[in-house]
Amino acid sequence: MGERRARLEAEDTVVGLQGLDREGAARLVERTPSWTYECWPTIVVMAFTERSAATRTSILSAARKLLIERGFEGMTIRAVAAQVGVDPSMVMRYYGSKAGLFSAAVAVDLRLDQVEEPPPDRLGELLVRHFLARWEGDLSDDVLILLLRSASTNPMAAERMREVFAGQIASQVARLTGADGAAHRAGLISTQLLGLALTRYVLRLPPMAEADTETLVREIGPVVQHYLTGSGITA
Repeated sequence: MGERRARLEAEDTVVGLQGLDREGAARLVERTPSWTYECWPTIVVMAFTERSAATRTSILSAARKLLIERGFEGMTIRAVAAQVGVDPSMVMRYYGSKAGLFSAAVAVDLRLDQVEEPPPDRLGELLVRHFLARWEGDLSDDVLILLLRSASTNPMAAERMREVFAGQIASQVARLTGADGAAHRAGLISTQLLGLALTRYVLRLPPMAEADTETLVREIGPVVQHYLTGSGITA
């Protein structure tokens, strides 16, 4: 993106934030050379620094809390700012818009690089065990479940979920197995893992919510193993 376009989009952001006219917004942007403009579908963001890390962490924590309590509609820039005790313009400076804040709040890393290299016939077992740990054990946090809850009603969350599972799981399947049709196999695996997460953590169906980890690993692992390495699966 050219500098002129970046500045124009920054001016639009300032107009929306502070109610300035175009001339006043242009003067403010001109006086703020420390701003870095990045193109992220119509979002203009301020460069992150170590000094701002604590504020950014607080903003994302507040955003996640509001997403859980009120959903996407209730997670407004003003509500997040109020939770943190900062001006709404501070939230906008770092994340550009509500969409940018949401995207950052539900950023998910499945940490599949932490899955140990097992014998080929134990891949399914270890992958299920890893996901359970990611959701409720030592690797757990609320972001993955939050994204799952949001994906059924929010298009941005659904798109992020597709990116996470298509990119991270497909690449891991290809790396671990070398099997043909890694993307298709990853999609089949996702039906099991997402279905498990939905029934255990969101719907809390008693048989799934009450099952212990070893039972789930023992019963779901072989299905995932078949999707990973089984024959007869075509893309």
